[in-house]
Amino acid sequence: MLLLPLSRARLLRVTVLSCLGIVLAACDRGQSQTPQAAPPPPQVTVARPVAKSVVSQDEYVGRFVAVDSIEVRARVSGYLAAVHFKDGQTVKQGDLLFTIDRRPFQATLDQARGALAQAKANLAYATSDLERAQPLVGSSVISRQTFDQRVQAKKVAEANVAAQEAAVRQAELDLEFTELRAPVSGRIGDRRVSPGNLVTGGTTGNTTLLATIQSTDPIRFEFTMDEASYLRYMRLAGTALDIANDGGRVPVKVKLLDESTFAHEGRLDFVDNAIDRSSGTIRGRAELRNPDGTLTPGMFGRVQVASGPPSEALLLPDAAIGTEQVNKFVLVVDDQNVARAKYVTLGALVDGMRVVASGLSPDDRVVVNGLMRARPGMKVNPQSTTAEAAVGGARSATN
Repeated sequence: MLLLPLSRARLLRVTVLSCLGIVLAACDRGQSQTPQAAPPPPQVTVARPVAKSVVSQDEYVGRFVAVDSIEVRARVSGYLAAVHFKDGQTVKQGDLLFTIDRRPFQATLDQARGALAQAKANLAYATSDLERAQPLVGSSVISRQTFDQRVQAKKVAEANVAAQEAAVRQAELDLEFTELRAPVSGRIGDRRVSPGNLVTGGTTGNTTLLATIQSTDPIRFEFTMDEASYLRYMRLAGTALDIANDGGRVPVKVKLLDESTFAHEGRLDFVDNAIDRSSGTIRGRAELRNPDGTLTPGMFGRVQVASGPPSEALLLPDAAIGTEQVNKFVLVVDDQNVARAKYVTLGALVDGMRVVASGLSPDDRVVVNGLMRARPGMKVNPQSTTAEAAVGGARSATN
């Protein structure tokens, strides 16, 4: 009799709690359906493109080569006595590099000088003997044959003196060749022979290589261009003769593999005289100053060659360029502050800004900062700046 009232009370408590939960859930749904305020438009920075006169550029990959590349080899054979440089140092023209043992060549020179003195003495005797015979041949004191013999003796003595003088000059040259000096200024490599080793000299192909010297300032940059590019450069230079002789004074810029800008300036100074039939390309060469020796022969780089006269173009910071698959676009803010997408065609990088070849007008307000916060068709809050200031700010943020 006591269990039934307890069950009814428990059932009543559960019912009340369920009703209270339903009421609270209805209140929550009523509050969630209350409309919220829209977020403010995203703030972006806009700038008008920069109108600037630029020169169209073509880019090629090439390699630096030395103006002068010298293999240091001895002209005389002998034992290497001394090395007068440190491996890899910069040498000037005329600096002493190697010395071959001079003593055998000094002895040969002394011997040649002695033989020359003897030949001159014989010539003096033959000359005086002939002078004594000249007044006697007319008076028949000596025969004509004897006189002719004395004339012949003098000629033989003169020839002997000439031969000995040549031998002395050759001995002096051989003695001079024992000192090997730098024929050009540049950077020398490591020595290939240590002192005490026998050096084979001469003019044949089996002479001993002692070291190599590569000139560094100025330095050349060689690359190949296609036939169409060659025709453009020829017309830009004026005539085929101009570009063949001195490159038509076409300016070039070079950058290294780890550089972001073309900071090294030079001029095209040579174009080859024939197009390669197998590749359809022609070799070009530029010359650049290299006072600090940064540019090294054999180093790869990229070269920019002017391909046309200056023309007006629009430029924007690279940060303003968006990518949609293979297409490039920019966001332009209209008079109602709504972002609109414009597809553009890009050109080269000039002074830190990208050339926009087509798809943009000079009066467009382009989003240069905040491109990720805006979407086409979205209303934005634009803040005006200049394209140059946007580039400078991007560089400061990077550094």
